[in-house]
Amino acid sequence: MKSKFNFDFIKNSKTYYTISLVIIIAGIILSFVMGVKLDIEFSGGTIMTFVYDNEISSADFEKSFEDALGGMDVTVTTGTEFTTGKNKFQVEITSKEGLNSDRQFELTEALSAQYAENNLELIQSSDVSPTSGKEFFLKCLVAVIFSSIVLIIYIAVRFKNIGGWRAGLSGIIALFHDIFVVYTVFVVCGMDIDANFMAVVLTILGYSINDTIVIYDRIRENQILNGKKNKMPLAELTNLSVNQSLTRSFNTSITTCITMLTVTIVAMVYGVDSIISFSFPVMIGMISGTYSSVCLAGPIWVKLEEMRKDTKKTK
Repeated sequence: MKSKFNFDFIKNSKTYYTISLVIIIAGIILSFVMGVKLDIEFSGGTIMTFVYDNEISSADFEKSFEDALGGMDVTVTTGTEFTTGKNKFQVEITSKEGLNSDRQFELTEALSAQYAENNLELIQSSDVSPTSGKEFFLKCLVAVIFSSIVLIIYIAVRFKNIGGWRAGLSGIIALFHDIFVVYTVFVVCGMDIDANFMAVVLTILGYSINDTIVIYDRIRENQILNGKKNKMPLAELTNLSVNQSLTRSFNTSITTCITMLTVTIVAMVYGVDSIISFSFPVMIGMISGTYSSVCLAGPIWVKLEEMRKDTKKTK
């Protein structure tokens, strides 16, 4: 049982805990300082899509829209309408009541007159009620919680020889760390918490737990080998297993991160914000997932096992 790496992850576990705690505290503070932006899918409101010719300043258009609405919260994103190739504005109006058809018609008439030279035209509009937004948000949370419970059960059954549910709990703690890192990225970058956020969370859940399971599998194999020879301390056995898994974990993470970085750069060049809000957080989440699997899951599992043994000795 050898490894070309020899990092002592258990000895340095307090350092890793401190780093993670700082990130979590910073994320909580930034949530209050910078605010959390909920997408219209969750908060409710109206989405209106306009196409136009030539050039219109998005800042000027947003200002005109806000003035026409009397100061409502408006977000304007630019893009290209794929079927016609025309320039496009997508306007999100956060409002509990939404805008009825008459109000939308009045707005369109006023803006069309203001930008008559640009042939401004409303091509699509839709309302999202706050109730349906909350329901969608709750369904996403249920999906994440249900996935976590299933993962704990799966790990507990598959790795019952190395602690079962304690291994599952350690893996889930590492996963929630990764979810919070992704959440912090959305807050710091000013991205809306939307369907992309949930997609990123579920993607990271898959990647991160896969790395953790690989490490657990290595621990189980080494434990079997160790049983036939001299007994190796639990911390030393875990360090060996994590070091043996480093190459695979890093290769998987680096490959995915390079792909996501390429997608992010291309999306930035072409101004496709909807892709950036997925690819960039996935890239950061992958880095966090590798870190948590290597530096957190193993040490936490060792700590839980040691607590179990201490409790058993006390009894």
